[in-house]
Amino acid sequence: MARVIDVRSDTVTQPTDVMRSAMAAAVVGDDGYGEDPTIRELEGEFAALVGKEAAIFVPSGVMANQMALRVLTSPGDLVVTGRHHHVVSFEMGASARNASIQFAPIEDSSGFLDAEEVAEVVSAEFDHQPHIAALCLENTHMYAGGVPWGAREIASIVAAADGRPTHLDGARLFNASVATGEDPAALAAPATTVMTCLSKGLCAPVGSLLAGPADLMDRARVERKRLGGTMRQGGILAAAGLVALRTMRDRLGDDHRRARALADAFSTRFPESAYEPESCATNIVAFDHQRARELVARLDDRGLRGGTLSPRRARFVTHAGITDDDVDAAIDIITSFTWA
Repeated sequence: MARVIDVRSDTVTQPTDVMRSAMAAAVVGDDGYGEDPTIRELEGEFAALVGKEAAIFVPSGVMANQMALRVLTSPGDLVVTGRHHHVVSFEMGASARNASIQFAPIEDSSGFLDAEEVAEVVSAEFDHQPHIAALCLENTHMYAGGVPWGAREIASIVAAADGRPTHLDGARLFNASVATGEDPAALAAPATTVMTCLSKGLCAPVGSLLAGPADLMDRARVERKRLGGTMRQGGILAAAGLVALRTMRDRLGDDHRRARALADAFSTRFPESAYEPESCATNIVAFDHQRARELVARLDDRGLRGGTLSPRRARFVTHAGITDDDVDAAIDIITSFTWA
């Protein structure tokens, strides 16, 4: 079988042997009644890591984002966010369907929002425009290439929202923590609620966590029920999540280093993309190319499997399943690439 280097996403990671053992031995109960001790342990541990009062274990990051928006807004409200943020572009319009809200999208191609633009959108409510109920930020910013936000940058945007609550989509929050050297709790501190995905770089098979004030998390549990997210004896999955939180965060720097090596190779081989490899600070290589879909397809034929984020934007994501040898092989594929 021909070798395939799969860097489509860090969601393709496999649970470790330690996770599988923990899952087999997990003590479980009915989480619908709040009686699964392993889930409760996971929720408490995550809440402490991100400096929040309480947390909820859910099947997916999309569900966690949707739950947060449902408790922070009312139907018809506007949420200020980036036009390329996950909640806008990569959740199949779920926020309109589930929370009946609208987005006020701001340009974020660099990975960041401009505080003055946020303040201007918020101020427009005075001019009979829809109520701005909340702000949503994404750290790391996936579309821009895994751009990490520091706590000061997050706080400046939150301040521009003039007291509105903030949801932090921290699907890769621990990647941001490793890249910035800042504690996860410091990164989450300016936000009202924060979500993290366990099944990306942390390698758990299933699950995400939403954290925030205890009263909001009580309301979010109702929304989880409404969305079909109560998992009963889910401690089998939570056991893997505990291993992920305790053992997989520190190794994320290896993914970042390997991604940067790929970024250098792509930049050199495809100068027409104007890709700046220095922008690759975490585990996502993302760049524009006029023939992105064809490029990805041709690389796939050669054994390097990536993806696209739009017709002219390619993405390649390193993860725990990618070794230094895989990166060397990928660089050989990239540097020897021809359009013929």
